[in-house]
Amino acid sequence: MFKRITAGILPSSAAVFLIAASTFAADLERAAPEQAGLSSHRLARVGEAIESYIGAGRLAGAVVGVASENKIVYLETFGELNPGEPMREDAIFRIASMTKPVTSAAIMMLYEEGALLLTDPVSKFIPEFAEPQVLVLNDPADPSAGHTTEPARREITILDLLTHMAGITYRFWGMEPITTIYAEAGIYDGLAPTPGTIGEMVKKLGKLPLIHHPGEAYAYGLNTDVLGHVVEVASGMPLDQFFQERIFAPLGMTDTQFFISDAQRPRVSSLYIPGEDGSLTPASDETITWGPFVFGAALPYSDQRTFFAGGGGLSSTAGDYLRFMQMFLNGGALDGARILSPKSVELMSSNHIGELSLWDVYSPLAVGNLGDKFGLGFGVKSEAGQNELGSVGEYMWAGIFNTRFWIDPVENMSIVMLSQLGARTPEIETKVHAAVYQAVTD
Repeated sequence: MFKRITAGILPSSAAVFLIAASTFAADLERAAPEQAGLSSHRLARVGEAIESYIGAGRLAGAVVGVASENKIVYLETFGELNPGEPMREDAIFRIASMTKPVTSAAIMMLYEEGALLLTDPVSKFIPEFAEPQVLVLNDPADPSAGHTTEPARREITILDLLTHMAGITYRFWGMEPITTIYAEAGIYDGLAPTPGTIGEMVKKLGKLPLIHHPGEAYAYGLNTDVLGHVVEVASGMPLDQFFQERIFAPLGMTDTQFFISDAQRPRVSSLYIPGEDGSLTPASDETITWGPFVFGAALPYSDQRTFFAGGGGLSSTAGDYLRFMQMFLNGGALDGARILSPKSVELMSSNHIGELSLWDVYSPLAVGNLGDKFGLGFGVKSEAGQNELGSVGEYMWAGIFNTRFWIDPVENMSIVMLSQLGARTPEIETKVHAAVYQAVTD
């Protein structure tokens, strides 16, 4: 079935701000949890939750960090980086869809500079997206009964891509017939070493049918990968160069990139594959195919280094990613480097899908609470979505390889959990989230 929700509602705004911290961030200090209104004794339950999964063989290792009141109050490593090697604070993880907020920030930077408008049609930058067609199933209950297409009611805009309301999906959802259409056209999800360039792929994608009319539904997919090539066209720079020169270098993010150096290789965490019996096996460097899901542990150190997947290709450390989030908390600046204006931060952290709910697409019990609304690169929790410990206004997202972050502007607190599995474990994420919030005492 199509992973989408439908409505014809204008976006609404609800400003929220990020807070984050890193052991490597010069402007943040380590502090006792009590200085930020948390209990050390109760915060220890975070480690108990993680260790219980490691002890049961369901998790190999992880790094969990908590920042509150601009102080690092918890940063711990658990288990193994690689078999027989303890986890380390500067471990490098494949962050997959936690790449999306970086690409979204790059788009907003270009918007601020006048290089594009959020209302611009994507075809202005990628002509292949002109005159889009929408897939129409002959029998909605039976995808094998064939399909036709009809002209889209309008073109896709930059805002449609930022909010995942363009009608573009992911091949790995396994939604027929679009999965077969994508596969036959050579459309990849960017989770394994990939030949060619992101520009070459999204030009193919632009000629394929959409699964719904632009702006009329939410369907999580390759939208941010398309935005990655928009960044390249609008800036005149390859995406990796734009990220490095305009975001990573100014923010001091020294370990975030699409492809790592030989010197960084020993710090890359192994990716583990869960077996049917619950055991974990380190993934080989060979690309793995599980039905429509194609991924590869070798992605960060592959010899194929020309495909910059703006929706899921980055690797990073807890320290680096938290510096990126601290920039958002500070209204778009960090350590004297301004990346975005406060108004852009406000816009990005607002609800842009109106009365729609992500829960119409994802069960919060099945995938973990990613928020029930969506901004420009983040899930956002509304009052209607408050079904666990936490706060209205949290915003967050996750990576498919078991990386996750939450940002709470009400409690002035952020949480990051990084580990590496061939599939996410929302149960672990949710328990870590609860363990942090039960430690809040003030």
